[in-house]
Amino acid sequence: MADNRFYATGKRKTSIARVWMTPGAGQININQRPIGEYFGRETLQMVAEQALELTSTKGQFDIYILASGGGIAGQAGAIRHGIAKALQENDPALRPALKKAGFLTRDARKKERKKYGQKGARARYQYSKR
Repeated sequence: MADNRFYATGKRKTSIARVWMTPGAGQININQRPIGEYFGRETLQMVAEQALELTSTKGQFDIYILASGGGIAGQAGAIRHGIAKALQENDPALRPALKKAGFLTRDARKKERKKYGQKGARARYQYSKR
């Protein structure tokens, strides 16, 4: 791998984002599509770019992302996690700011599995006395 190319893996729920970052004009491609086209909602695009906004590095890196699994909201969170880890790898001085914002912490919340004899993870079937 070249010295000016940084890689990181971001995760959220069941989504995984593999992020490659190189110095460039600020192009962000997710699964070979521009970020605006990939995320239909502006809020998801903002979530994905939060780490770049925080560190004032937006427009300095070309970012290529392969996202898989889960839904688009989970993927946006995974992309944010991956970008934050790649930024830290590029410049370790950014770590305190990214850490304080919570972008380096893997959000471990996942959907709880359904239990047998029950309607869902916690929901029971209605009890009938008679």
